[in-house]
Amino acid sequence: MTLVQEPPQRAIEQVRDTAGVLEGELAWGRSYAVVSPDHFRVDYVINPFMDPADQPEPERTREQWHAMLAALRDAGARVDVLRQRPDSPDMVYAMNLGIALTLADGREAFLASHMRYAERRSETTSAASWATSRGRVLLGVGRDGVGPHLEAGDLFAWRGDLVAGFGPRTEEAALAPVAAALDVRVRGLRIVHPAMYHLDLAFCPLDDRRAMVCPAAFDDASAAALLDLVPEPLVLTEEEALTFCANAVVVGRTVLMPACPPRVRDQLESWGFRVVLLDLSELHKGGGSVRCLTNPTDLVVGRDLDVVPGGEVVLP
Repeated sequence: MTLVQEPPQRAIEQVRDTAGVLEGELAWGRSYAVVSPDHFRVDYVINPFMDPADQPEPERTREQWHAMLAALRDAGARVDVLRQRPDSPDMVYAMNLGIALTLADGREAFLASHMRYAERRSETTSAASWATSRGRVLLGVGRDGVGPHLEAGDLFAWRGDLVAGFGPRTEEAALAPVAAALDVRVRGLRIVHPAMYHLDLAFCPLDDRRAMVCPAAFDDASAAALLDLVPEPLVLTEEEALTFCANAVVVGRTVLMPACPPRVRDQLESWGFRVVLLDLSELHKGGGSVRCLTNPTDLVVGRDLDVVPGGEVVLP
């Protein structure tokens, strides 16, 4: 395991073309796990969006979630649906359950999250059972409050690195064991904005050169490092990001979003993306949108992530 401090400027190689994927498109993001909102409600407050006095309406929640499911499939994605635990109202936010990927040696694996808040830890037990039932090797960095906290909503594969937010939910101490477990390079970014508590609220890879980025979510050094990492950033204001527009899912050239401010739409369409807007207002009451509700299951070490034996952590 190597810890690297490096300056912002860095030459980054282009992602290799992948069979069946148009040049420049993200190779991952064609297969997802989601959790049906059977027991979604707001029982507690662990982010600024949650208010137990403002409960989601169950039937409207189901309608919105099923519309999202249909849109994913219409865009060409495969979707695996898990049932929600009755004791885990936030389990519908499937992105945070863990990270599913193929390791460099060809094994299918699942790196389970270790949630910061005890209210969410039971979710990972069900997610682990789902993963092992599909033949995935189970990995982790902590469990039951012991060990560093890790939440997969802070993790994105992009341009060979596992970009990782840390601060509000994931701990910096989790980065090294993640890098070692997966034999990858983890590029850490410190999140400081209370309403953008996961990376997936402030960063959305679009293709191999472009991504939505909200610098206001990070400390100065991390914001500069992330902007340097993205050759063509779509820089979001804080106001734009708080519409959940970066909490989007990209399937090829289709971007599924809960909101798209006019300036953002103009830029996406000028780059050749098709914008599909989804009403997920009931699910926003728990603090997440399209990306939080979906977990990509088709990441591959050696294709989407560079193989780094023993792992490496890079900090701004």
